[in-house]
Amino acid sequence: MDLLGDYLPQSVKGKNIVITGSTTGIGRATALLLARLGANVMITGLNEQHLKDALADLYKEAKGEVFDVIADLSTEDGVRSIFKAADSHFKKLDILINNAALAAENVEEGSYGEWQRVINTNLLAYLACSSEAVKRMKDGGHIVNIGSMSADVREETGTVYVATKSGIQGFSEALRKEVNKSGIKVTLIEPGAVDTDMQPQSGEEKKEMVKKLEMLTADDIAVSVLYCLSQPKRCDVVELKVRPHLQII
Repeated sequence: MDLLGDYLPQSVKGKNIVITGSTTGIGRATALLLARLGANVMITGLNEQHLKDALADLYKEAKGEVFDVIADLSTEDGVRSIFKAADSHFKKLDILINNAALAAENVEEGSYGEWQRVINTNLLAYLACSSEAVKRMKDGGHIVNIGSMSADVREETGTVYVATKSGIQGFSEALRKEVNKSGIKVTLIEPGAVDTDMQPQSGEEKKEMVKKLEMLTADDIAVSVLYCLSQPKRCDVVELKVRPHLQII
């Protein structure tokens, strides 16, 4: 291979990136990895303490600039505040990573108001943030949507969550057709079980599952995001399914 440099992680250096839901879990791991490689990263979250903790780690390791914003992505004002902040720091937006999500169970255990908040955060915010991002990517860009294996497995114990992740799957496929003519890439990443706060097991149980190859780490997905972002312009990673080795689906 003569042009190995085209595929190396340094391709994110200097890129301006917004990552939603980036104070814990997959979003935090992704922000840390991209910031270490020289990207300018804006993290978003709803919990102020989580945001402070994430910033402390980022400031230690970032080789690019780091910004933050508190925003409730279940609301229109929350979405607007993210992109208002992005406009104040970035001359242009190169990459949006839609990652913010709330856990949800089934329709026998929730209420209309609870479902509304989950759907607004898990699905509507993906649409709204993508819309805002596209307006700022007139010279091309990349939207990465973090979905879930639930879109395919459709487990009976999480019907509300399944609905949102299935929606993300369909939205990602259609969005790519809509915006690729503008030089904007769209990638859908669908992880299996990942050691994050969203999983119900205890910390020790999750560590044991990772050890047994039954669960992924947040870093595994962060590296998957980097792989997708590092491809040359001619190459679109349209969909990437990442599952623990022993999670047979």
